[in-house]
Amino acid sequence: MSPDDLLYTKEHEWIRVSDNVGTVGITLFATKELGEVVYIELPKVGDTFKTGDAFGNVESVKAVSELFLPVTGEVTAVNEDLGNAPETLNEDPYNKGWLIEIRMKDPSETSDLMSAEEYDEYTKSEE
Repeated sequence: MSPDDLLYTKEHEWIRVSDNVGTVGITLFATKELGEVVYIELPKVGDTFKTGDAFGNVESVKAVSELFLPVTGEVTAVNEDLGNAPETLNEDPYNKGWLIEIRMKDPSETSDLMSAEEYDEYTKSEE
C-alpha cells in the first residue's frame, strides 16, 4: 500500500506537500519495475520546471528512465546522498530516497494528482 500522506502521478512520482514546498520522489512500484538503481541524475538548486517537465534520470540495471515533475516550481534542495548511494532509492523510496524539494509556484496543481487509494488502483491495472 502506498503512503496516505503523499500524492501520486501516472508516471510513478510522488510528492509530499508541506506549506508551499513539495518533496518529490519515485514510488515503490517504480523501483520494483526499474530493478536495482545504479545511478541518479538530478537537477541543481535554483533550476525551474513546469508540471510534466523531465527533471532528471534514474539508471538501473534494466533501463534508464526519465523523472517527471508533478508541479511547477523552483528546486530548493537535492538529495545529494543518492549520488554515493543510489540503492537508497530501492531500499527506502518514501523517506531517505527522496529526490528533490521544490517551491511550488501554484499549489492548486496538486488537485490533478492521485491519492494513495487512487494510485494503488491505477498500479493494479499496470501489473
